[in-house]
Amino acid sequence: MTTLADALRAAIPRLRDAGIEDAPRDARALLSFAARVPPDRLTLHLHDDIASEALARYDDAVTRRANREPVSHIIGQRLFWGRSFRVTPDTLDPRPETELLVQTALSAPFASVLDLGTGTGCILLSLLADRPQATGTGTDIHAPTLAIAAENAAKHGLTDRGSFLASDWLAEVTGRFDLIVSNPPYIAESELPTLSPEVLYEPRRALTPGGDGLSPYRKIAAAASAHLAPNGRLIVEIGPTQALAVAGIFADAGLTGIRILQDLDGRDRVVAAHLA
Repeated sequence: MTTLADALRAAIPRLRDAGIEDAPRDARALLSFAARVPPDRLTLHLHDDIASEALARYDDAVTRRANREPVSHIIGQRLFWGRSFRVTPDTLDPRPETELLVQTALSAPFASVLDLGTGTGCILLSLLADRPQATGTGTDIHAPTLAIAAENAAKHGLTDRGSFLASDWLAEVTGRFDLIVSNPPYIAESELPTLSPEVLYEPRRALTPGGDGLSPYRKIAAAASAHLAPNGRLIVEIGPTQALAVAGIFADAGLTGIRILQDLDGRDRVVAAHLA
């Protein structure tokens, strides 16, 4: 019989040969998924025999990863801000650097929040989970994406405080909010050829708006004042070369108190402003 350890030893060189940067980590994550063993219990079960159906599931998962499909797409979930969110090819994969946006949003009080381009809902739902008195709305233009966000809301018991709306940015939004957040598509069209193979598995509409990558910020800034409460905040994630451009867009729209914040790698990652 083949043990989980045998399967793991065979998978790691396959992934290394495919150019996977952290092959052991990914091989373990996929084995946990295929064998239906919690990640924190995997070491305890490495010497157990692996069932034939689990071995076949693992081989398929390793093949997909060797083809550079993201681990999150294979296992169908990704951790973000300490919680697990369902991920599919209809959603952008939540990334650790986006947690800076959540951290910034939580640094001041809010009772209502609007999340533009919500994707998995990870930003909105993380904010609502950490602010039990707050309510919020997430918008997205793609119906299957909204369905995943709603599923994640149900998973985390937030359907009573979080709702989702089909909208092209703020086109269908009514009312005012204490906080507007967004991680919009911001990659310039010219940058697409430089992206890793894993990123290209994600929906193109969630990666780039085309052109210089700044059009979502222009649309959001132009409409924000009509939907922010007095002293309301607007916080967006940006590409690391876009800080000054986005700050300028916000200033031209009449927003004040503009701040540029860096992620843990020291790259410009978030622009925050408020409505005076």
